[in-house]
Amino acid sequence: MPSATRWAGLSATDRQAERRALLVRAAYVLFGDGGETAVSVRSVCREAELNTRYFYESFSDTDALLGAVYDEVAGELGGLLTAAMAGAANRRARLAAGIRAVLEFSSADPRRGKILFTEARTNPALAARRTLAQDHVRELVLDEHRRTAPESDRVATEVGAAMYAGAMAELAQQWLAGTLGDDVDAVVAHAVRLLLPN
Repeated sequence: MPSATRWAGLSATDRQAERRALLVRAAYVLFGDGGETAVSVRSVCREAELNTRYFYESFSDTDALLGAVYDEVAGELGGLLTAAMAGAANRRARLAAGIRAVLEFSSADPRRGKILFTEARTNPALAARRTLAQDHVRELVLDEHRRTAPESDRVATEVGAAMYAGAMAELAQQWLAGTLGDDVDAVVAHAVRLLLPN
């Protein structure tokens, strides 16, 4: 275990924040590589090089820790999506930029996609977060429609947003599984044509 000098010069609050970050990073590695079964208080603390007593100063249990991992990865993707779509000139370009951002973010480190799109289906604590994330994506799509096509049919817009939110998660999962090939440009182009045929 690291010596006490590791925390020299840091306030108690900063020490706890640093230890929390180390635990989240360790859980990310273990969860992303081995799934939920690889994550225990002992394995995470061993990976983070922390005494197990430090686990409970930040987390009540491993579900709370996995939730923090999910939130961190989802937040990173959310920021990337916002930036990618903000730089696009029109609705079709924004859609393409958003789809590309999700696929490239996921494949740049497949652990991200595993956490967001695969493992989150089976863990109850993560499933709730996944639902919230999909609701957030749906709201982004609805906001886009309200801004660019305010006169569009409300029900049609809601249906399209719901389908997009669900389809994006499945698309990312299939992309990571390799069933869609390795040409991201082709996948993005096909997805945009299906979602915006005109």
